[in-house]
Amino acid sequence: MNPKDRTEGSPLSTNGMDADAKTADRRQSVPTSPGAPSVTGTAERNLLEQILAPENLNAAWKQVRRNHGAPGVDGITIEAFPALLREQTESLREALFAGCYRPSPVRRTYIPKPDGTERPLGVPTVLDRLIQQAVAQVLSPLFDPGFSESSHGYRPGRNAHHAVRSVQAAWQEKRRHAVDCDLKAFFDTVNHDRVMDGLRQKVKDRRVLALVRRYLTAGVVLPDGRFEVTSQGVPQGGPLSPLLANIVLDPLDKELTRRGHVFARYADDFIVLVKSARAAERVMASLTRYVQGKRKLVVNRTKTKTAPLKECPFLGFQITARGAIVWTEKARRRFKQRVREITSRKRGVAVEKVIGELRRYVIGWLGYFGISKTYKEVLALDDWVRRRVRLYYWKQWKQPRTRRRNLIKLGADPKEVKLATRSRKGYWRMSSNPGAPGQAALNNAWLHAQGVPDLRAKWIALHYGNDGVAP
Repeated sequence: MNPKDRTEGSPLSTNGMDADAKTADRRQSVPTSPGAPSVTGTAERNLLEQILAPENLNAAWKQVRRNHGAPGVDGITIEAFPALLREQTESLREALFAGCYRPSPVRRTYIPKPDGTERPLGVPTVLDRLIQQAVAQVLSPLFDPGFSESSHGYRPGRNAHHAVRSVQAAWQEKRRHAVDCDLKAFFDTVNHDRVMDGLRQKVKDRRVLALVRRYLTAGVVLPDGRFEVTSQGVPQGGPLSPLLANIVLDPLDKELTRRGHVFARYADDFIVLVKSARAAERVMASLTRYVQGKRKLVVNRTKTKTAPLKECPFLGFQITARGAIVWTEKARRRFKQRVREITSRKRGVAVEKVIGELRRYVIGWLGYFGISKTYKEVLALDDWVRRRVRLYYWKQWKQPRTRRRNLIKLGADPKEVKLATRSRKGYWRMSSNPGAPGQAALNNAWLHAQGVPDLRAKWIALHYGNDGVAP
């Protein structure tokens, strides 16, 4: 069965999937998320039936479709997926129950990291994303209730903001020194046997265990087309990977709790908070011994450090000497770099498209970094973003007569327009010109009407509500 054959079956089809719907319903209890069944009692040995239940697959498909994502090695897109699968739902289902379904290898891709290196990602096929999501929806309720309260990554009702605020709470308890621990290439070096040992503690259905093992060993296809065996590691990019990572790291959480440490973990990023520099050094030494000796993970000694909490970035944020949450300087630089890319004068893209792309990025960025108590920096970035848009307009209009026509249409003083359109100043200097194309013509209200995001207003809404007043 080649990759395309394996992906031609539909979780949305009623062909074959409804046959066991009533049986699957009898094995399910109260859903833990819309459409996803929970697992209790005797159903623990019939997990595969619950995974392949129509309602669970439909909930998984909705999530996969919502996440969208690029095609895998078979080239099948999200849009093409339902039609291609509909004809072979029954054969896919039979293959999964018989244990002869073989996942496709993931497509290796790389994304740049701020330090100049690249992070490897694995892109599964849409079908494998669907199956992994269905597996994760059934297994998560088994494991999540037992996870540590200090684990915040990829768990229902928790996110990175909770992790950062827990670090802030530790600062308020006078824990102002930190062990900032970095696990080297965690997702690439996870031992498969340890993953399976963790799963076996709660998963009794051997068919599901075998399916997960096949996903771990499915291999990757490199950008040059070569196939690479995966004898270790959990490829980042699949819906199942975050759950498996939490299962592997849960013993570390339990050990830290047993020792009485206050910590926060988000996936493989974690930080331990203590009350003195001496305690931090002691904890780092013992923690390194435990992680590398007992858990067989690699501590990145060049990035792991002990330092005052205010010097330890965590998930893009820092806690200041006064205990406030602020975004890091690196986060600010990355924001400006991305905005420059979107509004680059060399793009030659319609300004409407640029503003739409800019709006999506800025709103998403502020949705994450908006918890930062950095009102003055928000004002500065707000002004800078508008200036970048003015620059783009000025560049696109290009010819003096085009600039004159557009500026006069916007209500600019004709005398100012005449001087501005004949100016030899550069684009960036002209973008702040008070006559044109600055405040008098492309003013803030007009730019906002075109869709340019208002960072100040959105920050105030996040912190004080829509009727709030900024400090």
